[in-house]
Amino acid sequence: MRALNEKICREGIYLGDGILKVDSFLNHQVDPALMDCCGRELADSFRTNRPQLILTAEISGIAPALLAGLHLEIPVVYARKHRPITMAHDVYFATAPSHTKGGNVSLLVSSEFLVTGQRVLVIDDFLASGATILALTRLVKAAGAQLVGIGVVIEKTFEEGRRLLTPLGVPIVALAKVTSMVDGRILLEDS
Repeated sequence: MRALNEKICREGIYLGDGILKVDSFLNHQVDPALMDCCGRELADSFRTNRPQLILTAEISGIAPALLAGLHLEIPVVYARKHRPITMAHDVYFATAPSHTKGGNVSLLVSSEFLVTGQRVLVIDDFLASGATILALTRLVKAAGAQLVGIGVVIEKTFEEGRRLLTPLGVPIVALAKVTSMVDGRILLEDS
């Protein structure tokens, strides 16, 4: 996706230790026009898989998931990191290590919003180690729902998270693929 690749090259900042800062358009401030393009592209990539629900992780996955949901005309559920008092007693729970947060992150989804038999598309902001997305797929499995695909805005191919997810047997789509981050340079596939 050309617009996304250009934005990453122009505004992305390599912070070292494998961390790509894209706060100016995805992880803190959100570029609505770009997210709309990303959402449309993800929706078009998975339309034939007939998802009934999108599942993402709080908070950075919400923008691309919401726009994909808009274009697919299906609801979006995000796994919460903390349980609010309003969340039903029956929840699905998984944990995942977070490189940027430094430790494990809890992911919780109410059983009233993730149900047996649903066709679920998982969307997130990044695919790096694959740990967060794998945790989201464990929630889908715990609910007895069917995983139909995985979509991400940015994949860091050098972290090889895709290899962890490939055995799930569903399509995996990344809108931008970062192949290397060395000496302050961000290299993208097809750029």
